[in-house]
Amino acid sequence: MTDGSVRIVIADDHGIVRSGLRLLLDRQDDMEVVAEAEDGVEAVEKVLAEHPDLAILDVSMPRMTGLQATHEIKRQTPDVHVLMLSMHDDERYLFEALRAGAAGYVLKRAADQDLLTAVRSAVRGEPFLTASAQQALIRDFVARGEQPELTPREQEIVKLIAEAHTNREIAEILHLSEKTVESHRGNVLQKLGMRDRVELVRYAIRHGLVEP
Repeated sequence: MTDGSVRIVIADDHGIVRSGLRLLLDRQDDMEVVAEAEDGVEAVEKVLAEHPDLAILDVSMPRMTGLQATHEIKRQTPDVHVLMLSMHDDERYLFEALRAGAAGYVLKRAADQDLLTAVRSAVRGEPFLTASAQQALIRDFVARGEQPELTPREQEIVKLIAEAHTNREIAEILHLSEKTVESHRGNVLQKLGMRDRVELVRYAIRHGLVEP
């Protein structure tokens, strides 16, 4: 923060939400929105290009979710802080966000009260969690299922399959060969003990990769 302002990238697939966020943030003397993105893939690109202090990502976005984008951002630019913004008051999203490396989880309906506090907390290196999120974290920290973990790449594949993309389309989006996509698909089905796309769609919904 060379000039004292927190440089921020915001990502949401709804233009009106991005406009509202920009208006709220740019009104602050210590904050500046330097770029906007409308999906997770573009969010990662904008963060890599702008190298902001912080990225605010919607949980549910096309092509790549905010959770997946967070994981990628933290992998490539670990010093960039990330806040998740969500309409879902759902513990599974909260836990996935924290596991991906997010510094906080803000509900959209409370953004006007919580977002500015969350931004300032995140850039100080302090996590931001609402009281209910803290309770959920304590309650369910050790209560995790035994289902095998998917790699970030496998999660990308499952999300795109659930969004009804063909193997060819997935290969183009992820810059892979069709053969590699088919291999990942087979590995995922085997790892999860599933047989077809329908079961993968259910898995994607349960784990917050796509909306029902």
